[in-house]
Amino acid sequence: MSTTHEQAGLSKSQHTYQVLKSRITAGEYPAGHRLVLGSLAKEFDVSTVPVREAVRLLQAEGLVHFERNVGATVAAIDPVGYEHTMQMLAIVESAATALAAPHLTADDLAEAGELNDRMRAGLDQLEPVEFTRLNHEFHEVLYTRCPNPSLVDLVKKGWAQLATIRDSTFSFVPARALASVAEHDQLLDLIRSGSGAEWIEHCARAHRSATLDAFLSWEADAHHS
Repeated sequence: MSTTHEQAGLSKSQHTYQVLKSRITAGEYPAGHRLVLGSLAKEFDVSTVPVREAVRLLQAEGLVHFERNVGATVAAIDPVGYEHTMQMLAIVESAATALAAPHLTADDLAEAGELNDRMRAGLDQLEPVEFTRLNHEFHEVLYTRCPNPSLVDLVKKGWAQLATIRDSTFSFVPARALASVAEHDQLLDLIRSGSGAEWIEHCARAHRSATLDAFLSWEADAHHS
């Protein structure tokens, strides 16, 4: 019987974790928002044990901060960590994409085009977390054909680091989504037309840097307001 209870407890904590994480990454729970275990347990119709476990997982990912006498609160974005990761990605992902370009198949390009079309279709009613997921898949199609496994590994680590900072930049700078889709079109056009590696790398790097610039502008405005 205990095994069944343990499995049920695990699924409850995983479900609670997923819901809380999506609320944080979508900006529904802003920085500083208190996660009151008792209230959340009531909302999810569970004991405080799975809620506490879910909060502990979020804390390990850097999304939740725990303070004595205050409890668990949503952590502020680490703008320095975000900036460093995006700068690193701008360099390594653009290089990986340029090296991958000659190895991309017609099916790869069709898949990337379809993903970008889905992102375009979602612009009117933007769901930042879903948009970011599609964005990740789009870029993954383009860089994973890179013949240098060390570069691919660095890019994957960069994306993983971004996820611990926040799943979606587009929660904070939704206007960036429209430009991002247009830049994806440009990048695909360059790859399809067999442009030189330096042009593809430049385009991919400018694309990543523009997202970082948009976030830094938002962050500066948020501090001044």
